[in-house]
Amino acid sequence: MFKRICKITFITHGATVHSLDGIININQKSPKLNDFGEEEIEGVCDYLKKRGVGYDKIYSSPNACCTQSAQIIAKMFKQKAVTIDLESRDYGDWKGSLYSDIFKEKGPKAFTETPNNGESLKDFNKRVSKIINSLVKENAGNRIIIVTTPEVIQSALAKTLGLTPENQHKILIKTGSLTQISYFRGWSSLIYSDYKPL
Repeated sequence: MFKRICKITFITHGATVHSLDGIININQKSPKLNDFGEEEIEGVCDYLKKRGVGYDKIYSSPNACCTQSAQIIAKMFKQKAVTIDLESRDYGDWKGSLYSDIFKEKGPKAFTETPNNGESLKDFNKRVSKIINSLVKENAGNRIIIVTTPEVIQSALAKTLGLTPENQHKILIKTGSLTQISYFRGWSSLIYSDYKPL
């Protein structure tokens, strides 16, 4: 049998006004969760409580919606959430725009195009992979939670499933959902993806 190094449960932050309207986030300090987003995270907490599985550490991306979601989850586990440098992709001049407007203008290449003053998808994937590899190494033998954005989870899944950057946007990751990946030496395995507690 394969010996697992680390199991990560990725939790997407709860809904915000930006996520509901499809706005590319402008900065890390806003927006915070809306009422629906808080309900989503409470649903995640209920699900985790019923499962009765312990987690060694809880990490969070620095975005306000992630840290707020992580604090709610950490409080339930009577732990502290640790903020890590797992930021969303930098969309440069596209910040504040609607995803639908960018797609209407550029078509499918919008998913892989590098915005002016922004980060390429290739560089973003490398950054996410490096941070996750470091967390797996640091947490050998542990189960951890990472509260983050949908695109970070898409990036982690794309690496696990061997998807090309052109295809990773096809993975649907909703707010307030859970995705779990087991990490082994040199490879990883998807357990489940985009599970939304009822």
